[in-house]
Amino acid sequence: MTLLFYQYGSICEPDIISGFEELGFHVDTITAEIYDKSITGERQIALICEAFSKKDYRFVFTVNFFPAISECCNIYHIPYLSLIVDSPVLELFSTSIANPWNRIFLFDHALYEEFVHFNPLCIFYLPLAVNVKRWDKILSASSNSLPKTFSSQISFVGSLYTEKCPYDDLRFPSAFVHGYIDGIIAAQAKVYGYFFLEEVLQEQMAVEIANSTPNFYRFPEKSQKNYRAVLAQYYLGTKITSMERIELLSALGRDFSVDLYSASDASSLPVHPKGRVKTHTEMPLVFHHSAINLNITAKSIRSGIPLRVWDVLGCHGFLISNYQSEIPNFLTPGEDIILYSCKEELLDLAAYYLEHPKERTEIAENGYQKVKLCHTWPIRLTQMLELAFSLPAL
Repeated sequence: MTLLFYQYGSICEPDIISGFEELGFHVDTITAEIYDKSITGERQIALICEAFSKKDYRFVFTVNFFPAISECCNIYHIPYLSLIVDSPVLELFSTSIANPWNRIFLFDHALYEEFVHFNPLCIFYLPLAVNVKRWDKILSASSNSLPKTFSSQISFVGSLYTEKCPYDDLRFPSAFVHGYIDGIIAAQAKVYGYFFLEEVLQEQMAVEIANSTPNFYRFPEKSQKNYRAVLAQYYLGTKITSMERIELLSALGRDFSVDLYSASDASSLPVHPKGRVKTHTEMPLVFHHSAINLNITAKSIRSGIPLRVWDVLGCHGFLISNYQSEIPNFLTPGEDIILYSCKEELLDLAAYYLEHPKERTEIAENGYQKVKLCHTWPIRLTQMLELAFSLPAL
């Protein structure tokens, strides 16, 4: 059985391809967008149609959602499976999500609740997963010198969003609106596990900010124009994430040795900037050889478990993460993973677990065994296919 995988370069695409192949699929790929990010929807359709002219496919698959591909598959009556791995994915506001040949899978239940009513039979909730076999292979093949290179007391892999924060482009129609936005940002920054910005934003205020900002996100013609959601998730959420990461890393860096693997400028922070790390070869070594790995989930991921959590655990890494409401549904806090709910708790947990290596090792092993047994890509893709093809139309 053959599927067509349209790629754009997401870090999890190779793992998903391997997962499909493990299930017995032959995977044909279209990779043009990995190398050319200016590809238009028309070009995407041309690439898909060209592939359709040469072979019959059971379905088309993408990581995240492509409205043009959805429209193309809808015309040809070929199932289009889309796995959302990021948040926000602004393409979800396209009216194309209502197409009956879509099968859209959202890893964040809050995101699922936001969009499911647009296509109740064809939108599903599905958490992410990990390729344990690949991480095992990389770790077993690493040389004796590499572990020392990537060993850390505390490590964080990720952006500070200081160099690409869309909030910095915003323009405000009045001092009152600017002050109101600053106030709700400050309030949200103090709350873990609940994203309330959309509830306290008025759509009219969001529209006014959009009209005042020359390069504010412009919805395509066929879209659900939800300016409040875009402002809250994309602009304000990114700003709060940046503030939170800087605050927490600064606090940790004053008491402990913290290595930051990022392209962001961290010269003003009390951490050790290590630059970027290669995702598929070096990152697993960081996860495996750090005494403590830190996860600070982007605020726009409102309830779901980010890919970083699965990958750290799949590398036998010990992880301290911020609380996310979905984590206890799949992992046992205190046994598989350690969760914090405020800065002070994070500092206390870091101090405790740095002094208790045996407990770290036991928790890391528990987390590894849990994801290996229950949360690999072949398991998750099997769940996806069962949901996708349970409807009579397919």
